Amino acid sequence: MKLSNDVRKVFRKQEYGPGPEIDGVRLVSLRRFHDAGGSMIELLRLGTNALEELDGFRPAQINYSTLQSGVVKAFHVHERQTDVWFVPPEQRVLVVLVDVRSGSSTEGAQMRRVLGDGNSALLRIPPGVAHGCRNLGSVAAPVIYFTDLHFSAEPAECDEGRLPWDFAGPDVWEIAWE
Repeated sequence: MKLSNDVRKVFRKQEYGPGPEIDGVRLVSLRRFHDAGGSMIELLRLGTNALEELDGFRPAQINYSTLQSGVVKAFHVHERQTDVWFVPPEQRVLVVLVDVRSGSSTEGAQMRRVLGDGNSALLRIPPGVAHGCRNLGSVAAPVIYFTDLHFSAEPAECDEGRLPWDFAGPDVWEIAWE
C-alpha cells in the first residue's frame, strides 16, 4: 500500500519509550499495598532523615496542594530548593519539566511525565529545573510535595521564581496521542 503525499509529509512512527531525560530528575517507583479494605502507599521513611533513592534528599517541609480539573499551573523554578512530588494513583497529572540551568549537560531539555494514572511514584525535581503541571482528570487532584527548604513568601527570602505558562510553548500542555 502506498500513502498519499499529504499523509507521508506528516506521518511518523509512535515512540513508546520514556522520552528525553533531564540530569538530576528522578522517578522513583513506590510500593502500593492492597487488602480487601483498600490500599496504602509508603511515601517516605524519615528514620534516616535522608532518602538514598533521591540522592540523599532531606525533607524540611511537606505540602499539600490541589489542582482543579483542566488547570495548568506553570512554570516556576527554584534556585536552591529541591522538590519531590507525589500524585495519588487515582488522579492523573501531567508534569512538564524544562532544564533552565546554564551549562547543564541537559540545558534546554524538556520532559513530560504523567504522575498518578494508576502508578505510585515520587518525582525528584532539582534546583534550576522549571516545572509545572496540568490536571488531566475530571475532579480536583491533590499534589503532595516535599521540599528541602522552608517556604517563605517574603521576596528577600523566597526561592520561587515564575516563568510564563507557555514558556515551553502552549502545545506542551496538550495530551499527546503520538
